[in-house]
Amino acid sequence: MKHLAHPLAVGVLLSFSVQAQAACLDTRPSVFAGTVDSTVLNKEVGGVCMNDLIVDAAVEGANWGNHGAFVSAVSGLTRDWLKARIISNTERSQIVRAAAQSDVGDTLLVKIAAINDFHGQLFSPGSFSGKPVGGIDALTAYVNVIRAKSPSNVTVSAGDLIGATPLVSALFHDEPTIEGMNILGLDINAVGNHEFDEGRDELLRMQNGGCHPTDPNSCQGNAVGTPFPFEGARFKFLAANVTEKADGKTLFPAYAIKNFQGNKVAFVGMTLEATPSIVTPSGISTLDFKDEADTVNALIPKLKAQGVETVVVLIHEGGRDTTGTTINDCSNISGEILDIVQRLDDEVDLVISGHTHQAYLCSLPNREGRNIPVTSTNAQGRTVTEIDLVINARTRDVVSIAVDNVLVDRSNAAVTPVAALTALADNYNALAAPLANTPLGNITAAITRSNNAAGESALGDVIADAQLEATAAPELGGAVIAVMNPGGIRADFTYPSSAALEGDGVVTYGEAFNVQPFGNSLVTKTFTGQQIYDLLEQQWGALQPFARILQVSNGLSYQHIFDTTSANFAAQKGGNYVCDGSVKLNGVAIDKLASYRVTMNSFLASGGDNFTVFNQGTAQLGGALDLDAMQQYFTAHHPVAPGAQNRIAGLATCPAP
Repeated sequence: MKHLAHPLAVGVLLSFSVQAQAACLDTRPSVFAGTVDSTVLNKEVGGVCMNDLIVDAAVEGANWGNHGAFVSAVSGLTRDWLKARIISNTERSQIVRAAAQSDVGDTLLVKIAAINDFHGQLFSPGSFSGKPVGGIDALTAYVNVIRAKSPSNVTVSAGDLIGATPLVSALFHDEPTIEGMNILGLDINAVGNHEFDEGRDELLRMQNGGCHPTDPNSCQGNAVGTPFPFEGARFKFLAANVTEKADGKTLFPAYAIKNFQGNKVAFVGMTLEATPSIVTPSGISTLDFKDEADTVNALIPKLKAQGVETVVVLIHEGGRDTTGTTINDCSNISGEILDIVQRLDDEVDLVISGHTHQAYLCSLPNREGRNIPVTSTNAQGRTVTEIDLVINARTRDVVSIAVDNVLVDRSNAAVTPVAALTALADNYNALAAPLANTPLGNITAAITRSNNAAGESALGDVIADAQLEATAAPELGGAVIAVMNPGGIRADFTYPSSAALEGDGVVTYGEAFNVQPFGNSLVTKTFTGQQIYDLLEQQWGALQPFARILQVSNGLSYQHIFDTTSANFAAQKGGNYVCDGSVKLNGVAIDKLASYRVTMNSFLASGGDNFTVFNQGTAQLGGALDLDAMQQYFTAHHPVAPGAQNRIAGLATCPAP
């Protein structure tokens, strides 16, 4: 019983006449209401059949909100048929009775389209599962397919829409991504840690609009066809566990309640409690970040008081499935999300997670031992989670939840990318092109983030060397060591050309920006040899969620016995694994009582990534931007070869002193 939504199905049909041959989509001989047979002949009305006008299935757009609304609609529809002498009084009574006996309207289907960790990826990030994927234009098309399956729908994000973004978004302070999500029709975004990359005030501008206070690259609406000045997000940012130190109020609302035909669904949004350790502390110094599960549980009575029976948590924290082989697996999940879900109130029905850039669909126990769905959908728009949330329209309780991670396949001819978003991305790309296409230099082969068994990468070597050279001169810092956090390396230098006129092995400014997109400045401080040992031990310290192996500059070498390949990180972390006497500078063991000048980026300099030892450094001197250091390095070492990955050695046991 197809294709007319119920507001039209109850329209006046007085001018329609019964015709001899029925042009039916639903060819059953009698009129049905749901699964109940009225036994009335399925006649044609105005070119379609009665069954086609009685909208009683979710796939047809039935979204009555309650059973009474459906019965009332059928009553009105059959009254029009009676007036038009299409049916008799008896036949009308039979159809209305069938509607009353049916279960149509007893449940409501809410379709949820969920993403996480989009990171401003306006263009396709490449291939995934052997297919070209992503791009905001294709992502929007797939979201639209999900929405079309029910008039009750909502589109949500579990954080990191912005931050760590390609140049096409970052050059304009991520305004292109916000504008793109406005066009996509995003309803809600739970803040992630990367939303705080440029600090509290800039994040508020993302919500409220207005031009950047100092950067003329902001507010390019007149050039690209978007509102001018920058209008901010039309969707809601949520931050239930982020509060102002001054007054205890949340930075953004804690939750949003969506009312679907009288059925209320609450969406509670938040970032991970550990956000202060992975963003620049100065930008969030006025904010507190609360425990995730405690925050949700405290909100439940408030939501219940507003008549909410369905609660969805959007959380920028997640897990890792080390053995899963598909985007819908949950084979061996681990990570912080397990503890959070295990402490959640039983009123929480669904958790949509993020942060770890993994795709999984899990069923995990809450504090009552009841399993609830926990989802995540990879990153950068490669996939989107399609969720069927079925609600009992009488009790408002959840009847069922079905989830599916859908590949955003650009090669699928049945799903056409949205032209307005293709244009938005292309227009911003044209503005960024002169800078993005500027060559920095050449590489001799691909230089990647891939770690060896000891935790060292070829690209990490190159970046650390570039930062050491930029700060080695006495007037620039006098550094003898440089270190780089692995999480700040966001892409690889690939050897094949990314553009026809570029040439293999050419590295452009845009490609270098994709590798280091945060705009960190270099900082040089003085540390004792003992503090350097302490710093290296913090790579697997008690506060780390996984081993964060710092990348070190040429001349520094050391040995450790930490098993970086072990799946059981929690059982190992917090110990001392650096081999005593193995930390050497230019082949000479460092003196634990001596002082050394060490360079790091501004993120690490204030204790980022749980490396609190960086806060102990003295005689601080600021330096150039990290990307400027890379540019200078390419000029001085043209062409650049991959790092040898021979500075950090992982051993089974430490050698005898």
